[in-house]
Amino acid sequence: MPSPGKRHDRELERADAGAATAFDGDERDPPTLIAYEIAETPRMPLVPASSSRFWMDATPKKFANRCLPLLIANQSGWFILNSHEFRATWNGRVDNSGVRIEYLKGSEPHPVSCHFGQGILTWTLPYLFRTSPGYNLLVRGPSNMLKAGVCPLEGVVETDWSVASFTMNWKLLQANVPVTFLVGEPICMLVPQRRGELEAFRPETRTLDADSEMARQHEHWAQGRARFLTDLTTAGSVAQRRGWEKDYFQGRAPGDARAREHQVKLELAEFVDRRHRKPDAPA
Repeated sequence: MPSPGKRHDRELERADAGAATAFDGDERDPPTLIAYEIAETPRMPLVPASSSRFWMDATPKKFANRCLPLLIANQSGWFILNSHEFRATWNGRVDNSGVRIEYLKGSEPHPVSCHFGQGILTWTLPYLFRTSPGYNLLVRGPSNMLKAGVCPLEGVVETDWSVASFTMNWKLLQANVPVTFLVGEPICMLVPQRRGELEAFRPETRTLDADSEMARQHEHWAQGRARFLTDLTTAGSVAQRRGWEKDYFQGRAPGDARAREHQVKLELAEFVDRRHRKPDAPA
């Protein structure tokens, strides 16, 4: 009987082969993300996600913007922007009549309803999305973007074969607390993911002393970090003049070693408007 790991690998190979034969594609081509516009629905702009977040800018001296992992996560996908301003209030009832939606800006047809009950707002998105063979689409709320009284729900869609459109959903958290969504506010973030990639990882735990060089470098970093935090409290110190350590931001490890690959900004491509191209014409 094959081991679970080998059996799993074969299942992934079969799934990848099936996806590759289901739709034409060439692995040498860059992966694609296509938004087919559905007629007679409000248009919602599609844009690369921005790095800025209001709460990060509001921190003292904007110090949250020094956190590169936050900034990269903020940019890791494409936003769908809201088309209508509206106010939603949930009365706590679980059926779909429990939410009152008051449209403040924007003409019909209105894109938001309470379809599932449970205080859930549902956006009918005006697109059918298609990705390259083997790619899913993580459909989530805007990363690190806080909104009081409501929480985005996430889903993963196999957009390389499905011909069904999907919705974006947010759950109201408190009864009788109105929540307003503005025109142009991000309500969805699209993140393509290669199918099977997460499952291909083989996670494990080890003690740090299993890798002596890693342990040595970590200790070097920890000692330097402790010294910096101590010096930060000393008036006129180098640490105070610097204000913050920039090593990770600059891709620098202890001993002035440099990361082989390092990103401080993502450059996601804009959606190219090909809506007026003749049907089935080559791109």
